[in-house]
Amino acid sequence: MKIKTRFAPSPTGHLHVGNIRTALHNWMFAQKNGGAFLLRLDDTDAERSKEEYVDAIRADLAWLGINPDSEERQSARFDRYQARFEELKAAGRVYPAYETAQELDLKRKIQLGRGKPPIYDRGALNLTADQIAAFEAEGRTSHWRFKLDHETPIEWTDLVRGDQHFDAALLSDPVIRREDGSWLYMLPSTIDDIDMAITHVVRGEDHVANTAVQIQMFQAFGADIPQFAHEALLVGTEGKLSKRLGSLGVSGFRERHIEPQAIVALLARIGTSDPVEPIADVAKLIETFDFGRFGRAPARFDDAELAQLNQKIVHLLDYDDVKDRLPEAMPAEAWEVIRPNLHDMSEVSQWWQVVTGPIAKLEFSAEDQEFIGQARNAMEEMEASEGIWKKLTEALKESSGRKGKPLFMPLRQALTGLDHGPDMGLCCR
Repeated sequence: MKIKTRFAPSPTGHLHVGNIRTALHNWMFAQKNGGAFLLRLDDTDAERSKEEYVDAIRADLAWLGINPDSEERQSARFDRYQARFEELKAAGRVYPAYETAQELDLKRKIQLGRGKPPIYDRGALNLTADQIAAFEAEGRTSHWRFKLDHETPIEWTDLVRGDQHFDAALLSDPVIRREDGSWLYMLPSTIDDIDMAITHVVRGEDHVANTAVQIQMFQAFGADIPQFAHEALLVGTEGKLSKRLGSLGVSGFRERHIEPQAIVALLARIGTSDPVEPIADVAKLIETFDFGRFGRAPARFDDAELAQLNQKIVHLLDYDDVKDRLPEAMPAEAWEVIRPNLHDMSEVSQWWQVVTGPIAKLEFSAEDQEFIGQARNAMEEMEASEGIWKKLTEALKESSGRKGKPLFMPLRQALTGLDHGPDMGLCCR
């Protein structure tokens, strides 16, 4: 059996950090096991789905280095959903229901008031032909529910959560089709997973109850059931689910000059027993990827941790990794000198200007001005060569009696206009 995973976003908006983590883990699991990774666009909502979001999803995944092996769109599969829906109808596994949203809400409130779980009471199954005719005469159109098998317990072994057990009688028969004929998520997703030979479904723990329902859908079609991995959800540093995480996406990361390797390194490891490390080579992250290392506690996403990780990743990037993003004519030697001083790539131009000029002119004390003049005279007598910085400072140490900060700081300030920066020995050679 060839392993196949899928990432199934709805193109109704931009990807956020939770989506990105799901896509990454599906892709990494497929990569580790020599499998395939499918991008499936769940675009059944014609009104809200936009091509601009489709393009953005593809671009975001590509920027992160996540490359699908194939792509499917649900909007091209409506005939298939209809055909399989008719199979369920013939088997008595779906039924029409006519309650309005207000009526369903009232039923739930009554059940809660009686101390009962607010699940659907299957009232539609008891409607007579006359009642149905009366509803339709009013202009009501039915929605459709999938009929759960209350006699069969729902069980599976989750790759993250372990053994799972659900009593179908404690679940509502899910609505699978709206009054206008449009599809809700669960049935098309199940049909797609069957037709596309998905072997593993990796998603957030908020889908656990959906999985219980979908397992019975797989069984209703006589299909093999994929393995499931339900990961703990991301939380912010404040210790609760953060609304901000719902809007934090690739465009925001790029605006902050976060490297894709830093995002991948963080999201590959948070929530696991493995340490978060500045690993720029995704192959090394894939090698250690294992759902057995995932915990059930919420995974904490920390902006400060990402920024620190990003800085460490930048310090690992080779010239060939970044040369297309560097100022024109900046050589590899300059990158190696500047790289250890960067927090992110936005600072490269600032440091390169120190080399190319102009630089800021600082105010010096009379003593430092005299010392800088001595340095200028000494440099004029030296031949430009590798090691000139060491020769200069040794000569000035002997002639001026200065050492330590009084020796090095005025020279750095005069040459760069800054009081911090790269190793001057590497700069002046």
